[in-house]
Amino acid sequence: MIRRVLSKPITWVVLALLGVGGAGGLYWFQPWRLVTDTTVTDTLSVETSVAPRPSVSSSKPAAPPAPAAVVLARGSFVTHEHDTAGTARVVRNADGSHQLELVGLSTSDGPDLRVWLSDQPVSRDGWHVFDDGRYAELGRLKGNHGNQVYRLRSGIDPSDFSSVSIWCKRFSVSFGAAALT
Repeated sequence: MIRRVLSKPITWVVLALLGVGGAGGLYWFQPWRLVTDTTVTDTLSVETSVAPRPSVSSSKPAAPPAPAAVVLARGSFVTHEHDTAGTARVVRNADGSHQLELVGLSTSDGPDLRVWLSDQPVSRDGWHVFDDGRYAELGRLKGNHGNQVYRLRSGIDPSDFSSVSIWCKRFSVSFGAAALT
């Protein structure tokens, strides 16, 4: 019976189509990413919360303090399509440049994940939300765990954006997002 079925050309055509379809499905969905993790340990900026006191023991005027990085906005991640936790913060560096820092990020790995700044508000719905308005893609997500730094290109004004999303570009869905306040 099996020998007779395998001797027919249509059987081989069907098997070839199933093989190609299965390989395409594996490429598109990448199910192994549900069990893989990548941890990133980028160096984060240091937020200065207390100004140093000037020295009173010297008769010379105190030198102005060195410029420091300043956190302009921050927010905690909420879960959309995959459990996501951590904090996002927009930082102005001493040289005037800006960067987005993801602090203690924890989310699922997935195909084609990007980091987006968006002008859209954060809601509980993660489908087709952040691509409805204006957004700036900062790059591919470096890893699904840890601390990460994404430098903002010179043409990106962080005040134009109110949220950050871990965006799956392939499926147009947010894994998680944080409102920047």
